[in-house]
Amino acid sequence: SGQRSPMAVYMCRAVLPAHAGPRGELGAGPLLRWMDAAACLAAEKHAGVSCVTASMDDIQFEEAARVGQIIAIRTKVNRAFKTSMEVGIKVTVQDVLTNAEKIVSVAYATYVAKPVGGGKVELKPVQLLSAEDHLEHSLAIERRRIRLGYVQVFQKLMQESNKEGDFYTCEEEDAVSTEHTHVQSTELVLPPHANHHGNTFGGQIMAWMQTVASISASRLCRSHPILKAVNMFKFWGPSFVGDRLVFNAIVNNTFHNSVEVGVRVEAYNCEEWIQDQPRHINSAFLIFSALDDKGELLTFPRVKP
Repeated sequence: SGQRSPMAVYMCRAVLPAHAGPRGELGAGPLLRWMDAAACLAAEKHAGVSCVTASMDDIQFEEAARVGQIIAIRTKVNRAFKTSMEVGIKVTVQDVLTNAEKIVSVAYATYVAKPVGGGKVELKPVQLLSAEDHLEHSLAIERRRIRLGYVQVFQKLMQESNKEGDFYTCEEEDAVSTEHTHVQSTELVLPPHANHHGNTFGGQIMAWMQTVASISASRLCRSHPILKAVNMFKFWGPSFVGDRLVFNAIVNNTFHNSVEVGVRVEAYNCEEWIQDQPRHINSAFLIFSALDDKGELLTFPRVKP
């Protein structure tokens, strides 16, 4: 229809050297922060109150952005449920010299309305203006069903794999123990990491998770890993300014040219820190690949759990 959705938010960012990794490409950490910020703005534009990140679905990174290029992030609310809503995220990279545009990533995030005072707000329906809006609105309910069933499916798989004798063992002599890939990092949540209510930005937590996972993967490839995909970021609970966040990452398995790293995040306030009583607030699985000096994919060694 050519009409712009009233719940859409457009954000542009120039890729500067401070945003880039060793290969001169935009780091996944800054990009995840920008994606979360733009999606949260769209959610709050619709809700009229503050919103927090509940989850971000499987994220695929198709294209790399380099220093000097422009990242454009388009977000819009696809569907509002009772107190939560789905926000679609599309990231493209634009070359300022050629004006060419390529898709970097497409993702879907869920945000929960958090009004001041802790009450609940009934979200209004989304205004649908185009055929694309209607399609995304219909698909959103199916994606929500998948999200709600994700936990039950994963728990069932874990129960089945925990049966005696079902554990995988690697017989190869040159297999690397996953113990060598374990990385732990601790971050203190400061005011710049949080919103005006003191809740830690979801994008900031995702960026920290990407950093620790990247270090874990690098211990296998002995190179600079490239984040290719992320299994759903699911926020089980909030964290706040003053909390200590402990990130534990370890390689779960390798698949020839890629590696899966699992990350678990636990939060502590001062009292919980002293008593060693963590709050599990997030887990995710991140998929990395790595390139050699010729730009060809590296082969990861087999691992021994």
